[in-house]
Amino acid sequence: MDNLLWIAMSGAKENFHSLAVRSNNLANASTTGFKADFENSRAMSVFADAYPTRAFAMTERPGYNMDGGAIETTDRPLDVALNGDGFIAVNDKEGNEAYTRFGSFEIDVNGNLRTTNGLQVLSDSGDPMVLPAMLSDIQISNDGTISGRPQGADSNVIEEFGRIKLVKPDDYKNIEKGYDGLFRNIDGTAMTEDQSVQVRSGMLESSNVNPVEELTSLIRIQRQYETQVKMMESASQMDERQNTLLSYD
Repeated sequence: MDNLLWIAMSGAKENFHSLAVRSNNLANASTTGFKADFENSRAMSVFADAYPTRAFAMTERPGYNMDGGAIETTDRPLDVALNGDGFIAVNDKEGNEAYTRFGSFEIDVNGNLRTTNGLQVLSDSGDPMVLPAMLSDIQISNDGTISGRPQGADSNVIEEFGRIKLVKPDDYKNIEKGYDGLFRNIDGTAMTEDQSVQVRSGMLESSNVNPVEELTSLIRIQRQYETQVKMMESASQMDERQNTLLSYD
């Protein structure tokens, strides 16, 4: 009965992983620019002399849904939503280049343009985007160029201060999503700027998570997990009965 136990245990492990993925999606249903994840696994044979007939489910690199979320109007000049494919280049917590669709920005006391969750936004040169701290009449054009009126300048004076680095992968198979929700090239290289990527100012892209679908999936996966546990219990009971029969003279 160990074959049954092995298969049920492997299935339960994958169900447990799926529950974590779906729960994370549901928790980010209101996160700006969030892209839903989905679990990915495949059947694998156990390559060992003692277990030539066993198989198990092996977790693969998670997939993600790159469909666009709904566009919400905020009328805030430092909010942008990507128009179609593409990403905004930022520095992650370790200072390495990464990519996001979270387009809510702010200017800190040192003039650094950051996302409202604390990530440094990069310019088209790959350097941190730095702006005058006291900047008014801020505008972000469709190509990511930031302009505004410096402190003390005449009301009709508008200056350009740089362009946000916008990128688009050649193939989405070549990027991966980290545990921090940021995207990166699998090979660790930085993407080059893509001037075809456009943004829409005064708007934000909402999460593309469908809460109803995620709740339905959670219920389905939970039931599958319970079935796998029952199979393991049945396998154990069958082993006990088999041992009882074999113990008779």
